[in-house]
Amino acid sequence: MKKDYEALFTPWSIGDCEIKNRIVQCSMGGTSIFGWMEPNHFDKEAANFLLERAKGDAGLILPGIAPIRDTFFGKWLYQGKGKFKELKAFMDEFHKTGCKLFVQLTAGFGRSMAVNELMETIYCNKFLRTIGKPIMNVEYLCASASPNPNRWSDKVPSRALTVEEIHEMVEAFAKTAKLCKEAGVDGIEVHAVHEGYLLDQFTMKYSNQRTDQYGGSFENRYRFPVEIVKAIKAECGSDFPVSLRYSVVSKTKGFRKGALPGEEYDEVGRDMEESERAAKYLQDAGYDMLNCDNGTYDAWYWAHPPGYMPENCNLEYVKHIKEFVDIPVVCAGKMTPEAAAKAIEEGSIDGMGVARQFLVDPNWITKLMEDREDDIKPCINCHNACFTMASYEGAPNVQDMDDTRGMARCALNPRTMQSKKYKIEKASHPKNIAIIGGGIGGMESALVLKARGHHVTIYEKSGELGGIFIQAAAPSFKEKDRALIEWYKRAVAKEGIEVKFHTEVNDVSGLNADEVIIATGSTAKVPPIQGIEKAIKATDYLSGANVGENVVIIGGGLTGCEIAYDLILKGKKPCIIESLNDLICAKGVCLANSSFLREMIAYKKAPVHLNSTVCEIKEHSVIIENSDGKLSEIQADSVIYSVGYTPTPLHEKAKNIHLVGDCSNVGNLRTVIWRAWDIGMKL
Repeated sequence: MKKDYEALFTPWSIGDCEIKNRIVQCSMGGTSIFGWMEPNHFDKEAANFLLERAKGDAGLILPGIAPIRDTFFGKWLYQGKGKFKELKAFMDEFHKTGCKLFVQLTAGFGRSMAVNELMETIYCNKFLRTIGKPIMNVEYLCASASPNPNRWSDKVPSRALTVEEIHEMVEAFAKTAKLCKEAGVDGIEVHAVHEGYLLDQFTMKYSNQRTDQYGGSFENRYRFPVEIVKAIKAECGSDFPVSLRYSVVSKTKGFRKGALPGEEYDEVGRDMEESERAAKYLQDAGYDMLNCDNGTYDAWYWAHPPGYMPENCNLEYVKHIKEFVDIPVVCAGKMTPEAAAKAIEEGSIDGMGVARQFLVDPNWITKLMEDREDDIKPCINCHNACFTMASYEGAPNVQDMDDTRGMARCALNPRTMQSKKYKIEKASHPKNIAIIGGGIGGMESALVLKARGHHVTIYEKSGELGGIFIQAAAPSFKEKDRALIEWYKRAVAKEGIEVKFHTEVNDVSGLNADEVIIATGSTAKVPPIQGIEKAIKATDYLSGANVGENVVIIGGGLTGCEIAYDLILKGKKPCIIESLNDLICAKGVCLANSSFLREMIAYKKAPVHLNSTVCEIKEHSVIIENSDGKLSEIQADSVIYSVGYTPTPLHEKAKNIHLVGDCSNVGNLRTVIWRAWDIGMKL
C-alpha cells in the first residue's frame, strides 16, 4: 500500500461503534436490504451484494435507502417480523468480515419523487386516484413540507403532510430502528437532511412555508429530523449510533434550478451560515455522525456528480463544516483516495464516502491495499445503469419501470445486483472464437470468453484497442473514460488474449474459428442537408479536427452537448441547433448528467435553437428554420453534425456469427457490455 493512503486504514469510532478503516460505502438506491420499489422483505440479491463488498475490505456499509413505508400498498417497514429474523442471520455472517453495517431509513422523497407517466395518469384521473390509493397513493408519496411543484412533473404537485402523518413517520423510524438493533445491525442512518429529500424539504425555506410547529423558525424547520433521532434514541438507547445523511450547502437557486461550480448565485436552500448552525444543532439533538455532500434534486449533480463535475467536488465544504461539530464527518462526491487520506490525516474529515465505485469493482479497496491500483476498474460516473432516471422539458421520469426498479446495477459490471442472471461458468467444450473489432464490446467479449475457458483472438483493423470509445473519451473531462480504455488494454494483455492489429476482416469464412463475434461498431448518420460536405462529423472533431471560433453543432443530444461543453472549456463559441423541444431528449441519460449540461450551456450563454432544423450550410454560416417556418442565418466558422449512428455489421448471416455492441443496436456502454455478456455466456 502507498504510504499516502495509510490514513484511510486507521480505525475510528461512531459513538461506541469502532470501524476498522475510514472507507464508507454510501447508500445507493436499489441496494436496500429490504428490497426496493416492491413490498418490503429480506432481499437476498442485496444481501449478496453487501456481503461481497464487506469481504472486499469496506469499513462501514450503508445499504440502499429503506422507505419506512412501502411505495406500493403502503405497508410500514416495521410490520412483518420475518424479514428481521432473516436479517439477524445475515448480520451474524456479515460480522465475520469485520465490517460494520448501518441501515439507512428514509421518510421518503416528497417533491423529489421521480414521477413517471403511470403516476401522472393515476393522479390526473380522480377515479383512478381514488381506487388506486390502496396500491399506490401518489398524493402521499409526493407529499412535502408545503404545497410544492414536483421536481419531475408539472402534473403532480405536492401537498403538505399533516402533523398526524409526521408523527406516524417519527414513530415508524423508532419502531424500525429497534427491530434493526435487535437483528444485530450496528446503527441507523437517517435519510435525510440531504439532497432535497422529504426531511430536507422541511428544513429549507424555499420548500417549507408552513405556519405550524414544523415551519417558520429555524428550530421548527429542523424539528422533524430532531424528533426522529430523539425517538430512535429513546427506543434503542443513547449508545445506539445514529448517522444523518446531510447536505452541507443546497447549491440551489430555485425550483429546478441548480448552482454550478464557480457560479455566483443567491442560495434559496441551506447556505453555509445556516449549515454551521444546523450541523451543531443536529449533533446536539443526538446524531452521532454526519455523512455529507452538497446539493438537492434541483441541483442533483452535486450529490450525484457526473463526469463533468470536478473530483472531490464537496470536500472543501465538508472540511469547513467539520469545524463546527465534535462528531465524525464523512465526505462523499467523486472522492479520490489521495485527497481523502490527506484530509483524514489533517483531521479535516473522518471518513471517505464512496458509492458507485463499489458497483464497478467490489474488490477495489483490497486492490488499493495490495498496491494494485492498475487492476481497479474505474467508475466513469455515467449513471447509465445505477441511476438512469431521465427527464426533459414536458416529460416526467421517462425511464422504463424495469430500470427504476433495478437501480444500483452497473453499466460496466453486469453482475452487480444481477448475480443470478450474469455469472461466469466454465465452458464444457472450449472453442476457438474470433472477435472482429477491438472496441469496448470486443474487449469485454474477449475477457468474458477467456474467463470461461475459450481461446480468443481479437482482429482489429487499426493499430490500437478502444474503437469509437477513443473519440468519446477525448474531451478533457473524460479522464475516467480514458482510464477505462487503459484498464481494458491491461486486462486483455494480462489474460494473454491474442490481438491481431492492422487486420481488417471482410470475410470470416477464412478464419480458424468455431464462433465469430462481430463488434465493428457503427457509423455516423449524415443528415440530408444542402452543403453538408462543408461540415464535419462529431467523431472527426473528437479525433482532433480543427474548428474555428464560432461553431454550430447540429444535434443537441448527449454527444452534441458534450462537444458544446468541450468547446466552451476551450474558449470557443458553440451554438446548438436541435429539432426537439429540449436538449438531450432521451432515455438512459440521468437527470444529474443532463441537467448539468443544460444548465452549464445556459450559464455560459451558448445559443440554443430548439424546435429548429438546418436547411443549408454555407461557407461561413448556416440557414435554420424554426417551428413557425421562420428562416434565420447564423454565423459559423465551423459546423459539426451529431445526429446519431447506424450499425455497421458485416453482411454475413450464420448460426456461429454473433453481433455485439453498436453493430447490433446503437446504444451506450451499458448496452455494449451487457450484450457482450449475453452472448459470451451462451457460447
